[in-house]
Amino acid sequence: MNKKLLESHKVQTELENLRISDYNTGSFIIINSKTAFKKHLKKSLVYLNGERAFSSDYIKNNDIIEIYLDESTNNKPIIDLGLEIIYEDDYLAVVNKPAGIIVSGNKHWTIQNALPNNLKNSSQKDALKRPEPIHRLDYPTSGALLIGKTSKAIMLLNEMFKEKKIKKKYHAVTIGKMKETGVISFKIDNKPSETIYEVLQSIPSPKYTFLNLVELNPLTGRKHQIRKHLAGIGHPIFGDLLYGKEGLVLKGKGLYLHASSLRFIHPFNQESIDMNIPLPNKFIHLFS
Repeated sequence: MNKKLLESHKVQTELENLRISDYNTGSFIIINSKTAFKKHLKKSLVYLNGERAFSSDYIKNNDIIEIYLDESTNNKPIIDLGLEIIYEDDYLAVVNKPAGIIVSGNKHWTIQNALPNNLKNSSQKDALKRPEPIHRLDYPTSGALLIGKTSKAIMLLNEMFKEKKIKKKYHAVTIGKMKETGVISFKIDNKPSETIYEVLQSIPSPKYTFLNLVELNPLTGRKHQIRKHLAGIGHPIFGDLLYGKEGLVLKGKGLYLHASSLRFIHPFNQESIDMNIPLPNKFIHLFS
């Protein structure tokens, strides 16, 4: 097989008569929905115990599910966004994602479509023609985005995310008077979720009572976790059109959420990677 392996997963379920198409996609790293998983099945990109998987196949405990690279992405457009490259070597890269650009998808203007024009070609035998984002940042969120440049790098980095070996730090501006530190741990989509926060600076605001510069360490990776957690304790992120309080949503300035740091051990040379991206100017202007 010439396909490039992205992820290998051992089934951990005691359920009987479970079709692979109904398996919990939260068990995977690169697949974030059942719809996406079914698309991979249709494209012959999912294998079960070494054989091509079909939606009607049944799975059992300890079966091996493999997900392969979608080579059709090579036909997608290539654009030039002039991305800021924070770190790059032959295996991986960290880029500074601008706010207001989606990471990947069927749109023309995506970070993924800009990567071939912004990163150097890898010299490795399993180099990808189109580097792949390892994780996602929301459309309005800026900051550190990890990229894999080879098939093996993507597989290893995915495993590191799954094993929580890649540490992410965010900064946000929130509204209202907050406790100096705290842990938010209510479930998201009925799944355990945990975010640790620390208020670094607060300024009074006639409209919002207080604006706070907050450092956040998410210990889990649920969709919109930080935004939901902060809104859930009554302190939504400044400029959050989706989870903000009615009448207190700042419009026109974007979301004040920034992925400021990535820390991990390089999967190939074992060096410590600690990438920090300064806060955007709109954060600095508020607290200067």
